[in-house]
Amino acid sequence: MKKHAIIPIFIPHQGCPNDCVFCNQRNITARTAIPDAADVRSTIEKYLPTLTGRGLETIEVAFFGGSFTGLDLDLQSMYLSVAKEYKDKGLISKIHLSTRPDYINTRILDNLKYYGVDIIELGVQSFDEEVLRFSNRGHSVACVYESAALIKKYGFELGLQLMLGLPSDSLEKDLFSARELVKIGPSIARIYPTIVIKDTQLYDMYLKGTYHPLTQEEAVHITKEMYKIISGAEINIIRVGLKSTDVINDSDLGAVAGGTFHPAFRQLVEGEIAKDMLECQLIDYLSENGEKMKTLYFCSRNESFSNMVGNNKINKKYFADRFPCVKIKYIIDNSIGLNTYILKEEKK
Repeated sequence: MKKHAIIPIFIPHQGCPNDCVFCNQRNITARTAIPDAADVRSTIEKYLPTLTGRGLETIEVAFFGGSFTGLDLDLQSMYLSVAKEYKDKGLISKIHLSTRPDYINTRILDNLKYYGVDIIELGVQSFDEEVLRFSNRGHSVACVYESAALIKKYGFELGLQLMLGLPSDSLEKDLFSARELVKIGPSIARIYPTIVIKDTQLYDMYLKGTYHPLTQEEAVHITKEMYKIISGAEINIIRVGLKSTDVINDSDLGAVAGGTFHPAFRQLVEGEIAKDMLECQLIDYLSENGEKMKTLYFCSRNESFSNMVGNNKINKKYFADRFPCVKIKYIIDNSIGLNTYILKEEKK
């Protein structure tokens, strides 16, 4: 049962004068109007009746779509004061926002603390200086460490976001970024493959042939390796890949190059992890018992079953083709851990 819900407040491309090569925030959010206090209140009022009484442990108001702390301080306070009303009444649990590492200082954090903000996510993208420079991020890696440390010092819950496949990026740099994220120790993380969006510098670079987007296979592989590093440190990865929105699905407005966008990208990644875990166990089993026809069981919890069989049953097809000597049955076993996949022998 779902225990966590978000009430999203979109503030498109506000608070950020910087022009990162990959960013066209208006297309990402598919919104152009800038909300006022009444709009924020209306959005919260619209969502709350659908969320109350469902046994949810956490309801968050989350400000998305721009670099929130780059807004004028009075405008930040106006938005936050509305959210704080609902938090003070116990109708929501947390206030959540995202911003850039270079828009964090003590004055900003004092204000966020006053209005009861709980979670601050930083769009880090990469811990490699060259990648940041080629992406026109406008800040250094040192700024990331300083801002993250300050956020944690103030007692906020920290989130960090990484992008892979940026200009000058590589597998090695992405894995380095994942390891550096783990060193900082955020509570939550997001991993996004770069998607080429029209009306961006990256799109122009793509047309000129100076930027080559990742293929879907490359994006899944790199994300998988980053995911294993981050989740292995028990950091909650709350999103993998961008949401399926009308803008991204519209070739006239959204993603136009490469195969990195997929509506079930997270399942592609987690399905690959499941496949790797099971294949390793199966190879070990066959090396000890020989390749004689036998029924074996691949087991997972109910919540992990779709990852075990893979998106569009791709894992089932893979194992049937790769190991024709074995008949594999896929079963649910809720006695094992979440995101754990176990091979068991045929029942006697």
